[in-house]
Amino acid sequence: MKKVAFIPTRDGKIKKTLRHFFELAEWRVVPLVGFENIFEAFDTGVKDQDIKADDLVIFCHDDIEVLTSPWDFNLFIEKNLEDSNSGFVGLAGTRLLRSSCVWWEDMQTPHADSHLNPLAGSVYHGDKKAEIFQTYFGPLGDVVVMDGLFLAAKGRTVNTIQLKKPKCFPGNWDFYDIFYTSQAHMKGLRNRVIPLQVIHYSRGEIKGKTSWHENREAFADLFKKNLPLHIK
Repeated sequence: MKKVAFIPTRDGKIKKTLRHFFELAEWRVVPLVGFENIFEAFDTGVKDQDIKADDLVIFCHDDIEVLTSPWDFNLFIEKNLEDSNSGFVGLAGTRLLRSSCVWWEDMQTPHADSHLNPLAGSVYHGDKKAEIFQTYFGPLGDVVVMDGLFLAAKGRTVNTIQLKKPKCFPGNWDFYDIFYTSQAHMKGLRNRVIPLQVIHYSRGEIKGKTSWHENREAFADLFKKNLPLHIK
């Protein structure tokens, strides 16, 4: 069984702390550099590494730091992906994807701890480690889609879904996460938010990101017959 972390990066530079973490956790780091779009990067990476059904795969950003110990990190991922019906595991997502296709749309409405809140997970954000803050979405558990900051799956999942960019997507770098995880859900696989602690050295804002909104609209039209997606 291989454990491979695919990390798209524009300049080939990956945070030293992230590389060191994956070395301790015994994951092979594969930087994905020079691709026209993130979909092509992941698709090519999976094919080039000859990912098999029982291999473990991570798709993640290059500006994160994992706070969970390498040993617990592997335990949480391997345990939650051991079932044959497992899809993706990640940090944050929702149990209900509305027709708007904005997965965090229900943030704080109702309150995050309410049983009516469909959101799940948490992420630490900030520009400096000493100044990070927690973005809490809701309790852990099964979800329909997840944020692409960090996703992990077995090879059987990534080899079953379409990794290439849909022809209707105008943008090259956005909405791959919703496209990938929603496919797994619609195939009857179980997506799940698990207890990993990760810092994203970014505010995670999408304001002004035209390509994100264009791909969101294209996704909503592509899957309009399937929306809304929800845990049954």
